[in-house]
Order: sequence, then C-alpha cells, then structure tokens
Amino acid sequence: MAYEVLARKWRPKGFDDVVGQEHVTRTLKNAIETGRVAHAYLFVGPRGIGKTSLARIFAKALDCEKGPTTTPCQECSMCREIAAGNSLDVLEIDGASNNGVDQVRDLRDQVQFAPTHGTFKIIIIDEVHMLSTAAFNALLKTLEEPPPHVKFIFATTEGDKVLPTIISRCQRFDLRRIQTPLIVERLRHICTEEHITIDDDALLAIARGAEGGMRDALSALDQLISFKGDSLTEEDVLAVFGLVSRRSLEALATAVLKGDMPEILRLVAMFDSAGKDMRRLTVELMEYFRNLLVYQYVGDAMSTLDATPEQIRSLAAQASLADAARVQQIADQLAEMEGRLRFALSVRTLIEMTLIRCARIANAVSLEEVLRRLNALRSEEPQVATARPPAAPAARPAGLYDDPLLKQVLQEFDGKIVDVEDGDD
Repeated sequence: MAYEVLARKWRPKGFDDVVGQEHVTRTLKNAIETGRVAHAYLFVGPRGIGKTSLARIFAKALDCEKGPTTTPCQECSMCREIAAGNSLDVLEIDGASNNGVDQVRDLRDQVQFAPTHGTFKIIIIDEVHMLSTAAFNALLKTLEEPPPHVKFIFATTEGDKVLPTIISRCQRFDLRRIQTPLIVERLRHICTEEHITIDDDALLAIARGAEGGMRDALSALDQLISFKGDSLTEEDVLAVFGLVSRRSLEALATAVLKGDMPEILRLVAMFDSAGKDMRRLTVELMEYFRNLLVYQYVGDAMSTLDATPEQIRSLAAQASLADAARVQQIADQLAEMEGRLRFALSVRTLIEMTLIRCARIANAVSLEEVLRRLNALRSEEPQVATARPPAAPAARPAGLYDDPLLKQVLQEFDGKIVDVEDGDD
C-alpha cells in the first residue's frame, strides 16, 4: 500500500476537524440547519489554512445521503467519492490550468444537467483569481442566475484579484492564519495518534516555521519523521529548517532590551556561523516584539496574543525592560529592515547595525526624562535667602551646559539621551 503523507491523511473530514476557522464553520453549519444555503461562496486566505478542505466538507454536507447535514456520515458513497475527488456531482477545477473562456463555457454547459446521485451539483474552483477576464465574464450570467441544483464554491489566496462583479455575487469568507497555539495542539494530537515522540519545543518550532498554515506544519512534520524517525527534538527541527531556537530568540531580544551590544554581536555571529536563515530571524524578531507590545497593552489575553503559555511567561519577564513606546520603535526599525533585506549586500551587517540601533532606542533617555530629573534636583536644593549682590560688570552669558545641575543629570544618563544633541562641557 502506498504511503499517504500526513497532510492528506489528517486532512479535515468534518466541520469540527477544521482548526482556527470557527467564524466560517459556524456560519456554514447555521446556513445548512436553517435551509439558507447560498448559490455561491468565496473562500479567501493564505495557503495551507484549509480553504479547499472546507470546500470539500461543505460539499459532503450538502450531498451526503443523510443530508443536507452539518455532520456528513463519511461512509456513504457520496461522502467517499467526494473525499476521493472522483464524484460526478462535485467538480473540482484548478483555476490556474483551466483559466480560458472555452473551459468556462464547457463548465457552463455541464451545470445545466441535473446531478446524477447527489442533491446538488457543486462546482469547486481553486485559485479562482487565475481565471482570465474573458473567463470571468463568461461565468457571470450563470453565477448570477444558476440552476437551483447548482452551488459554486471558489477558493483563492488573492481575493483582490477576483473581479468585483464576481465577488458581489458570492458570500465571501476570509479565512485566518491559524494561531501558533492551535497548530501546536493539533500537531501534538497527530503525533500521539501516529506514535511519534516529540517535545513541546519541537512542536513550537514547527508551528513557528509554518507561519499559520496547517498544511505546511504537517509537511514539515513528515519531513522530520523521514529525517530522524519517531523520536523528534527541537534540535532536529532547527537543524533541518535553519530556524533559531526559542531560547536563543529570547536571549537576543533580551540583549536588545538591555542594550548589551557585545551579546547582540555574539548571537548574530553565532546564528550566521550556524547557517541560520537570517531573513527568517528578522521575521521572528518582528513577531516577538509584536507579542511583547501586545502583552504590554492587554496582558495575557490569548485571543489577541499569538503565543504559548511558556512564551507568555517569558514576555512577562521582559515587559519591564522597556516601555511600550520604545518597543513600538524597535518593531518599526525591524519592519524597515525587513523591507531592505532583499537589496542588502551583506544581510548580517544590516541586521547587526539595525539591532544596535534598536538597543540604543531601548535604553535611550527622552528629553522629558532629563527635564523631570533636572526639576527634581532643583526642588531638592536648599532655598537660602540672600541679599541681592551689587551689580557686577557685564560678563559672558552662561551657556546651557554651564548649569551644574544639568551637568549632573547628563552624567547620570551617560550619553543615553536621544532627543537632544550632546554638548561640550
């Protein structure tokens, strides 16, 4: 028997198996239960998050011999045929390779015939944005007034490329990237069922590398099993995919927040020597400081914070090292660097210089802090009443930096002021 990859073996079979898209599954289930199923749907979202799988589940729910139902039986001939992709009543079309007007005209002719076995004839077009303008126009009339037995389900990664006239005739659903904790939870369940031993740090590393796509996470897990067998560690994940460990990422963020320049340079050099993906490092640092910023504003609200409980504990420990405004500035610097990386002659140098700049920002002293400290010192000075001295001959006006209290404040902050220029004593 041929090996079935995990991404296919563990493809969602019912609405309850779909991870991270409750806003879509709940709406579709309610539409089935109330008999308010529209004639056309458009699923929009990044790759690997379940658009096509959701389309197949919806098709099974409509054409199941026990349906329409929100829980397809998975056992009848219609469910099995749809799952296998060979149903005569459910046509799956790749929009990238069938994007001409002739193919759409053939499709338009096919939908006029009643379904052979199921309740509906369902047309699933993947990557629908690849259809030509002429093909879209050929589809418009049928899409606007389809036969009562026809349902259209479109899927695309680029919803902005679909003609507005098509979108206006569909119910649009925007699928989200799956949050890291949900991917970790799903991977842990699959590994248990597949008798794979894997530690939590390895699961987290896989989820980080998947960038919100469950299919990418399962493909990565499959590759790791081929590499190491049924016992996996974080080191295996990092070695195969060139990622940086969570602890190393936290150490680098801490060095930036503390202004530890030697540690920053040491860590970057270590990552570069180990062959880590430096562009990927930049993206993960941006995500890390984003999570830190969110934590500083909302705390450990899991719905907003895309992090595991262990990550949240690390963020809590770092939240006091810099205020939210400085973290925002650091995130802005990293975002700007990420856009410049593609043109950089030396990626490592650009990252080092940017992180040093971020460290200076994290430990900079604002003008408001200088004035606050200066006013505090002046309020502590003893106020001694003295007689007004006689007028002295005109002398050179005292310069700003001749003020002894200001000199004391500047020495305390030791060159960390960023809002004013350093002056000569």
